[in-house]
Amino acid sequence: MKLSVKDTEYVAKLARLALGDEEKRKYTEQLGNILEHMDEINRVDTAGVEPVFQVTEMKNVFREDEPVVSPAADGIIANAPEREDRFFKVKKVIE
Repeated sequence: MKLSVKDTEYVAKLARLALGDEEKRKYTEQLGNILEHMDEINRVDTAGVEPVFQVTEMKNVFREDEPVVSPAADGIIANAPEREDRFFKVKKVIE
């Protein structure tokens, strides 16, 4: 697909970009190359190819979420100007 400078100006306007003449020329070429590549990909025969929704193995790499009491919590709470049990006490900000 051949892209014109006018097409690039239109895309830049949609993106609210102010482009100089050199940038317009540069981006016209780059966008044209991208669109040519997309056309090439669209020409590939994919008949009989099953859709793939996940190309990598699905594996949870996170540990189980288990609540624990931090040993430093008492020291942190001790420095609070106001506290209630093991919690910071703050002024109400929402009426």
